[in-house]
Amino acid sequence: MSSLDLLMDGPRAQAAFLLKAVFAGEWSITAEDEVPLTVIAIARGAAVFTGCEGPQEVAAGDVIVCRGPATYVIADSADRPADIRILPGQVCVDPNGALLAEELALGVRTWGNSRSPEATVMLIGTYERETSVGSLLLSRLPTSVVLRGFDTAVLDLLAAELVREEAGQAALLDRLLDVLVVKAVREVLAASPALPADDAVAAVLRAMEQHPQLPWTVAGLGEQVGLSRAALARRFTEQVGEPPLAYLTRWRLALAADLLVGTDLTLSAIAARVGYANPFALSAAFKRLHGTSPTSFRSRHVA
Repeated sequence: MSSLDLLMDGPRAQAAFLLKAVFAGEWSITAEDEVPLTVIAIARGAAVFTGCEGPQEVAAGDVIVCRGPATYVIADSADRPADIRILPGQVCVDPNGALLAEELALGVRTWGNSRSPEATVMLIGTYERETSVGSLLLSRLPTSVVLRGFDTAVLDLLAAELVREEAGQAALLDRLLDVLVVKAVREVLAASPALPADDAVAAVLRAMEQHPQLPWTVAGLGEQVGLSRAALARRFTEQVGEPPLAYLTRWRLALAADLLVGTDLTLSAIAARVGYANPFALSAAFKRLHGTSPTSFRSRHVA
């Protein structure tokens, strides 16, 4: 499985927070919820999104991808003072800290200040948590990005299902949000690839990520791409921000964390899959990074 396949599998929604937001007139929402990933689809109308690159006008058919914990603002205009704040846990307050959730409730998963057919409608999905692999790979993406002219079929289906209350609805909405995110991330990566521009470094990353079980050395990785040990170490560190084997360790332990939470594999099987000689070696490395043993990590994260 490639690293991008793992990225698509990483941020899988589980009882995700999904909402249809309907606003008209003067309004401004500041998101301070610190969630790992938020997707906002403009289903109708227009707004101004202010993220890491400053104000951008958005309209029906646009999708915004925001990578936490950065704060962002979406409003009717770029200079509108904040009147709604979204805090961690999806707590909604006014500028003075008073709760607003009930005041803005408009129906099933619908929230806002207007029922007008002319109001701006936004479909918002947030991932409260992500897998370790998802976190590592999403860190390569921009903090926020606006995608223009998105697939209307996905948006229409999500809009229709958001306001329904039927058996299995939460699970269905989770999967629809996953579809939206996969398609959005594909577009982001097509425009701004997650792999380094240096072909040799990108090839080394792919080799380590696709085959973490192999006994990699910097010299061996350098031979695969025609570089000396020193040249590869220098170029890899410049492009990725850390030496090759330091990244390999983080990657292996991210995979191990996901396997602990998402499978029933024994610690021995996980160690073999991610490149450790035995469960004791994996446990020691895992505890150095996470501050807890693999067994305790699994117990804490598996419901």
